[in-house]
Amino acid sequence: MKRRFFIGILAVCGLCLSAKAQKVYATNYAYQADVKVYVVNHDYQADLIVYKTDRPYNAKKEENKGIWYFTDKSYNADKKIYFVDHPYQADLKIYFTDKDYRAGWREKSKIYIMY
Repeated sequence: MKRRFFIGILAVCGLCLSAKAQKVYATNYAYQADVKVYVVNHDYQADLIVYKTDRPYNAKKEENKGIWYFTDKSYNADKKIYFVDHPYQADLKIYFTDKDYRAGWREKSKIYIMY
């Protein structure tokens, strides 16, 4: 009985971890950020094309394919970002899209930044 209960708990925990979204928190200060981000005007200028979702379960952290959920609390985020004013200040240049299927990496060499 105890063994089945323990296995059930492990299964639930595994499901919770695999469904974790790539949650992002926008900080007000650069020193608080994990990543400095610049928003470009055209998708061809971007390292990453980002789709902003309103549901945290729509994006899996492990996939890292540019589907972001913005949290209200920094402690809920997988990554803290800061929006910079100039492209030379950025670790990552992004373009926001309104279609989820367009999200993804254009510059694969920078994929490590969001892991």
